[in-house]
Amino acid sequence: MAVHPATRLVRIFSAHGNHPQEWNSFRYTGPLPHGRFDPQTPAIDGSPSTETDQGVVYFALSVRTSVAEVYQTTSIVDRKTNGPRMVVVRPRRTLRLLDLGGLWPTRLGASQEISSGPKKVTQAWARTIRAAHPDLDGIWYRSSMDSGEPAICLWNPPAASALPGAPDVLLPLDHPGLDVPLARVCEELNYTLLA
Repeated sequence: MAVHPATRLVRIFSAHGNHPQEWNSFRYTGPLPHGRFDPQTPAIDGSPSTETDQGVVYFALSVRTSVAEVYQTTSIVDRKTNGPRMVVVRPRRTLRLLDLGGLWPTRLGASQEISSGPKKVTQAWARTIRAAHPDLDGIWYRSSMDSGEPAICLWNPPAASALPGAPDVLLPLDHPGLDVPLARVCEELNYTLLA
């Protein structure tokens, strides 16, 4: 699947705390329990490992999907702790993604559960896909938290070359301009929005 450079990608991330990130940070440590398509190979004891050639970052096509995915564990949107930020970017080139929303999983003996099943299983799929198709920028999949809406997992290499030099939008999640949109999103999801 090709994702056009005009497509807006949304991400919510923590700028502070134990694991601060930048708007364009790829994570090279994993797989983490919440990372559906983390491509890293776990250490022998099953703990996360660090692989400098296995970066991962997650985006969505909407603020609602991003909120649903990021805050799924608690259903509480904390706009202050760890300095959450929202970024909106457009890739600088066409993204080449494997579309898991179509028949590809079925044709290979899997199912649409690949977007919602146990993460240890989906992480193993990610490693297999990555090994077989190292030229892919990542995966297009259905959000299990937002009624199957599109979500994107990017892998680096090669996806870092697709991120722009600067974002279209970069705001702290407690920015007053996000009050109404976040309240609407949280009402739709039945999530709690903290002031």
